[in-house]
Amino acid sequence: MSAHTKMHPTNKQPRTQKEDSIPWREASKDLIAKYTETGMLVRGGRHKAGLTQKELAQEIGVLPHHISEMEHGKRPIGKKMAQKLGKIFNVDYRVFL
Repeated sequence: MSAHTKMHPTNKQPRTQKEDSIPWREASKDLIAKYTETGMLVRGGRHKAGLTQKELAQEIGVLPHHISEMEHGKRPIGKKMAQKLGKIFNVDYRVFL
């Protein structure tokens, strides 16, 4: 069985990745247009961590409106900020660059 095949629990037949599936960037193109890809990663990470913009801002030592600006692509995310975000969200900081 290949790495991409899983057994369906109800009928025990191999299940493969659907051919009609689409890449996440294509599925999220409206959100990427609104927030930018990096902004969407910040927003998604913040939501997954259960943090408000204010709480995230306090964690990384910036003003709350800076978080909003990062999420909307109006504030660039440098290496130091990416490292702080990566540490909080437990991901490689390079995803934010």
